[in-house]
Amino acid sequence: MELGFETIGNATLICHDDGPVLVTDPWTHGSAYFGSWTLSHEIPEQQRDIIQRCQYVWVSHGHPDHLSAESMDKLREQTILVPNHFGGRVRDDLREQGFNVHVLVDRVWTQLSPRIRVMCIPDMNQDAVLLVDIAGRLIVNLNDAGDRGWGRFVRSMVRRYDESYLLALSGYGDADMINYFTEDGQRIPPYAAAKTPVGRTIARQAEFYGARYFVPFSSMHKYQRADSIWASEYTTTLEDYARGFESETCTLLPAFIRRDFSKDDMQLIRPKERALLPVDPKEFGDDWSAMLEREEAQALREYFGAIEHLGTVLDYLRFRVGGQDHVIEFNQRRFRRGITFEAPRNSLLTAVRYRVFDDLLIGNFMKTTLHGDFGEGRLYPDFSPYVAKYADNGKARSRNELKTYFSEYRRRDPVGFLRGKVEAHCVRPLQTQSAELLRTLLPSDSAAYRTAKEAFWKVRRVLL
Repeated sequence: MELGFETIGNATLICHDDGPVLVTDPWTHGSAYFGSWTLSHEIPEQQRDIIQRCQYVWVSHGHPDHLSAESMDKLREQTILVPNHFGGRVRDDLREQGFNVHVLVDRVWTQLSPRIRVMCIPDMNQDAVLLVDIAGRLIVNLNDAGDRGWGRFVRSMVRRYDESYLLALSGYGDADMINYFTEDGQRIPPYAAAKTPVGRTIARQAEFYGARYFVPFSSMHKYQRADSIWASEYTTTLEDYARGFESETCTLLPAFIRRDFSKDDMQLIRPKERALLPVDPKEFGDDWSAMLEREEAQALREYFGAIEHLGTVLDYLRFRVGGQDHVIEFNQRRFRRGITFEAPRNSLLTAVRYRVFDDLLIGNFMKTTLHGDFGEGRLYPDFSPYVAKYADNGKARSRNELKTYFSEYRRRDPVGFLRGKVEAHCVRPLQTQSAELLRTLLPSDSAAYRTAKEAFWKVRRVLL
């Protein structure tokens, strides 16, 4: 291809300028999240070859469906581009493995070829947006990033282009912890069980950013472990993206495409869908009957004990491993608000050793029970961000380290930082609570429900 882009795999974008120039988040080989996830479709040999010939690789963040160790090992000759995340974990880890890593300057265009330039926007959630200008057309690669204060800036960039493409995580929300249980051991149906048509959300999101085209992205996986395959019911199929999509300003494109700007042509890529059988967790080193040794339980306590914020919001954490309970007490006088995690020994210890606890949450084979009042947000905002984002990836565990962490993101974008706080602590909780209320009062396919959701997006656009 002389000039244009391709989308394939999970969150893989390939950009061309007289040949392959850039590939993003190349997950082409292996599984993710301790074997829980695999790609929903095969990567065709043509695209595998093109990825190998790209000069640059951009990695958005450290999740293994974006930073795949097995896939990256085949790209050691390329220049790796990474966001300027506080803590520099992705940068440091890749450099230690011998990769040639270049950190992109925040919100500054970097020229990669005569007709391709990129701009990176990291945020305090350790996610990142990549803007790609290909000869005057704009690709907005949001991958997994939700608006953490940068939304208005991205919209202002989109308005400068006549032709823009939005690539973003879209689906029923299974790319997070949904494996919750009641205290008597009954699974709690995920919010995704209501299955509001994906296309409706996509349309509002595209209109929010002002994009001319939307490409489904960062959502193409399947569960394969026997202990997580239950979540397959809540994954999003290719057919789901068009359901409910209605927009006067944006056109929905297929998930896997070749867009040739030099020929003004678009072709479908038709990868083979994977047919899967459940895989025994033991294939990935997990025996649910295995128990922790004393020193391993102590490592668990040290890991969570170092995250000081947990002691201000929780009374305890309980880990059930091999049928044996290990309790980490934060408040010995109270035992009202806590979390029980039931997990297999090997994956739990690996997550602690390598500081990737989010991989356990997203894998959805670990069972989670909340004790006490957590509200509709459940593990947000007091557990998941502080453990997985700020501590594991941002290396901010103590109160002073957190203060420095947030101060740095505030310094980079004071107004956006404030908008991000409003989004996290006001808008998103309101969205969750109102959505649950609406689902109890109105059918999700009713005109009244759609009107209420559209009103929310209009208010969000004004506020953020």
